[in-house]
Amino acid sequence: MRKGLASSVVAAAAVFTSLLGCDSDRGGLVPPAMSAEHRRASERPTIVLVHGAWADASGWYDVTRVLQDHGYKVVAVQNSLFSFATDIQTTKRLIDAQQGPVVVVGHSYGGAVITAAASGNPNVKALVYVTAFAPDMNEALGGLLQRFPDLGLGKALVPDAAGFLYIDPAQYPVVFANSLPLKQAAAFATEQKPIAGSALGEALTTPPAWKTIPSWYVVGTEDRAINPELERFMAKRMGAKVTELKSGHLVFIARAPEVARIIEDAAK
Repeated sequence: MRKGLASSVVAAAAVFTSLLGCDSDRGGLVPPAMSAEHRRASERPTIVLVHGAWADASGWYDVTRVLQDHGYKVVAVQNSLFSFATDIQTTKRLIDAQQGPVVVVGHSYGGAVITAAASGNPNVKALVYVTAFAPDMNEALGGLLQRFPDLGLGKALVPDAAGFLYIDPAQYPVVFANSLPLKQAAAFATEQKPIAGSALGEALTTPPAWKTIPSWYVVGTEDRAINPELERFMAKRMGAKVTELKSGHLVFIARAPEVARIIEDAAK
């Protein structure tokens, strides 16, 4: 090899090893040190988002954007709403698949799902209930709803021939999406995902996760789907850190930045 070419090869090799980092004592390549910001991001828990009835995972879009902008890994489950037991299994599978610490967030019916799905998982470090059900052992959602006066949702439910429940589109903006602009609420009413009526009668059969995992709770003070007094009752029973926001049931859409901030508080 000509002397000039050999010198060029040696120089290129030196540049390459300097970029990767070289441990001359061990003769091996060592990756460059992780930046402090990157290291902090890698240490943050994964956020698992669980939707409720008459909705799907796309409803978490605005919350997801905020959390991702702040460096969090976010995953959202797509539940079938065919049965309480099936949705628990689907959510548990997603939670169990995550590496490292996890914060699990549930909205509405999704709160009941996470109460079972996160139970006994040592990686789950916090639970966040967003205008959500938090049943105790042997409680069903229908029974919880009967503890306090119905504010309109019960009368707005319409069953189909297979026993799945829809919200009357004319009532949807009033009882379910009352914190959103009317045109947005009307559009959501046409996209609602029905839930099997039997799911509301299925009782929790596992120890509730909130008895052993620190919990946060967001109360929607203008909620007409779940009575705010029921939300306060459940939050107090679980000893949750409570935030009350002036909003209807879809507070995670109407007030996404505030809800994202509460999730981040739980993650810290």
